[in-house]
Amino acid sequence: MAKVRILPDRVANQIAAGEVIERPAAVVKELVENALDAGATRIEVEFRHGGRSLMRIEDNGSGMTRDDALLALERHATSKIAEAADLDRLHTFGFRGEALPSIASVSRFELQTRVAESDDGTEILINGGKFMHVRDCGRPVGTRMEVTHLFNSVPARRKFLKTDATEAAHIVQCVRLYALASPQVAFTLIEDGRVIFRSPECSTLAERVTEIFGQQIAESLIAIESVEPGLKLSGLIGRPGVGRATRHEMIVFVNGRPVDSRTLNYALIESYHESLPKGRYPLAFVFFECDPAAVDVNVHPAKREVRFRSEPQVRGFVIRSVLHRLREVAAPVVAAVEATEIRPVAELTLPSGLAPLVVPAPVPRFSAATTAAPFRAAPAILSATTGPQPPIASDFKRDTRHEISMTSWRYIGLAHGSYALFETSAGLVLLDRRAAHERIWFDRLVVQFASGSVPSQRLLLPIPLELDPIAAALLIDRTKFLAGHGFEIGEFGRNFFRIEALPTWMEPADAEPFLRDVLGALRDGRLPESNLALAREELARISTAKAIRLPAAPAEAALRALIVELFATRTPLTSPSGRPTFIELNHGELARRFQK
Repeated sequence: MAKVRILPDRVANQIAAGEVIERPAAVVKELVENALDAGATRIEVEFRHGGRSLMRIEDNGSGMTRDDALLALERHATSKIAEAADLDRLHTFGFRGEALPSIASVSRFELQTRVAESDDGTEILINGGKFMHVRDCGRPVGTRMEVTHLFNSVPARRKFLKTDATEAAHIVQCVRLYALASPQVAFTLIEDGRVIFRSPECSTLAERVTEIFGQQIAESLIAIESVEPGLKLSGLIGRPGVGRATRHEMIVFVNGRPVDSRTLNYALIESYHESLPKGRYPLAFVFFECDPAAVDVNVHPAKREVRFRSEPQVRGFVIRSVLHRLREVAAPVVAAVEATEIRPVAELTLPSGLAPLVVPAPVPRFSAATTAAPFRAAPAILSATTGPQPPIASDFKRDTRHEISMTSWRYIGLAHGSYALFETSAGLVLLDRRAAHERIWFDRLVVQFASGSVPSQRLLLPIPLELDPIAAALLIDRTKFLAGHGFEIGEFGRNFFRIEALPTWMEPADAEPFLRDVLGALRDGRLPESNLALAREELARISTAKAIRLPAAPAEAALRALIVELFATRTPLTSPSGRPTFIELNHGELARRFQK
């Protein structure tokens, strides 16, 4: 057995870097936090090649003396805390003193700094954890840190980095998070020599959100401010009905620190249960404030997660606050609707020469002859009764034209606008119209996508689309994939695009939310580049929700046609999401319910 030994500082720092420095964006995060803690009002961030070759963070903060600069590069050297009890009184971003030595151990690190009381600054150069020199330099008050050749001393770590575009997107997103956290600080971001973001000092969060995320998102937000003893919630939240397919635009700050808090995230989601459909997530840029002693920011090496002393109290406060604000916004709309005089359709008068226009939505035709899979009888539906039950598909037969026809189903009516009720020889059938349409459209789109022949329509007026940096990078990477599925999207500036053509089944009004949903799926890895068939299937699943247009009052013939098309699909029993398309109450089940 090998002898126990103390690791050299250089090796210990490289191990610590593995916990703190996951990618270039983590370097930027740590150094921007240091700049903010130093009281900077101007911060400039520059990077090249996704941060691999260069990251430079320069600020006009208080700076450091030579002795402090040298101490800052030692492990666990910090000016933020002196004893464990100070962790309960934290008002700064950094406090553990691990970031600078960890970064310097896996890169070429140069530090220049100067305090106002000194005429000369200090320059320190470290390469791969080895001190190269310490000398005087001329510079304005503040600090400049330059990191080059990241992970050159640990090549295995470098192999885990993603493409330059992806790493750059994470850096941009990181800087924008801290720009949101500190609207009073001017930020400049430079990528490969080009200024991509410059924001002066902003007086309000709304101004900063407009500059970072664009006018489209800013206009869909409302202000919130709520205070209870020891707790405060402020910021901007999405209006009722405005949602996203992912949580990437649900941003939370705790005592000014951008964090990923499960407690706050789920509280926000629960608050919108009356305002958003299931599976949609709200927009939010909210600041939660509490006593520093009531929150633990030291539970994650990179300080991304926090833990509250009383999570039920925090959760309840956030839900009450958001619900109250959403209901305040909805109240005038409800009052206006209630004040409107509603008259029967028969009493309404139309201009002379005009008759009421009723245009039923077209019923998709999807016969057995056009589907890729032959018709198969549906297996029996499981019920509470014992013993085999006659399958519903026994009421279908094929005629000489290879079409599916119904022989003994009697249409009874439509329940709640969603469920078609039929009497069959086996009992009763309740058909979920939406689930049936989803199955039909999903199978149709899967076949269409696989064939590579997706009919497209050009738009007379292109639709503008403004995205955050990560989403923009993903869209650029997958433009060719989307073009092969009926979309034509052109880049029209940094993070700004124009949708110029759509598949024929999509309404222009659905284009923007649809693409945001697709980008959310890309972020979550549900459209893998390595598996085209799986990516096409997931795209068809997302597309299905946008393709369906259900008529309010379908005719019996349309419903019968829908059933024929449903049983011509590969799996008529369930929707693409796994919900049943219909349920059967057979004679045995009905008798049991009525205790016969």
